[in-house]
Amino acid sequence: MAKKVGVILSGCGVYDGAEIHESVVTLLAIDRAGAEAVICAPDIPQMHVVNHLSGEVEQGAKRNVLVESARIARGKIRDVAKVKADEIDALIIPGGFGAAKNLCNFAVKGPDCTVNEPVARLVREVHAQGKPVAAVCIAPALLAKVLGKDEPKLTIGTDADTAGALEKLGAKHVSCAVREVVVDRENKLVTTPAYMLAERISEAAEGIEKTVKALLELA
Repeated sequence: MAKKVGVILSGCGVYDGAEIHESVVTLLAIDRAGAEAVICAPDIPQMHVVNHLSGEVEQGAKRNVLVESARIARGKIRDVAKVKADEIDALIIPGGFGAAKNLCNFAVKGPDCTVNEPVARLVREVHAQGKPVAAVCIAPALLAKVLGKDEPKLTIGTDADTAGALEKLGAKHVSCAVREVVVDRENKLVTTPAYMLAERISEAAEGIEKTVKALLELA
């Protein structure tokens, strides 16, 4: 039977949701590996809406994280609050500012951030069952917050300030090149920098494909 991989999206668009390239490459890598993606997102309002042409926040605009994530999932998506760890063999969280604005508020509060409870609950449950969890780009910040007591080895690339914030949460940051991954075998965690460092989609894709491969090997 095909392994099932939970994929938590955070909207649709790099500046206020899930990074679309990272999300699509993740889903493609899961499918090419013969696994099945169980796509989900929290049913909550986005922190804000950003015009991706101008880069400016659209004052007064409102969008829903689950509804926007459904664009990437082609409509086949579930509320993360209704997904149980028993249903999946592994979990992965693509990046984009939505991971740090909607799934948690690391973008605003740094180490003092809080994580959306249904998202935190699923991460904790999957981890507690000894199943692997992966995070891409800035999403490892969420893992550092939720799993910091386990001193996870994580990467967001090479940015010293962000790495320092993760270490304040209990994580052990490992500098990593864009095409590479960091595997914490003890905690069954896999992370890669993707667009924290990538200057082209092929660079991000190579790291994400390696991440999905490592994730499934741990599952």
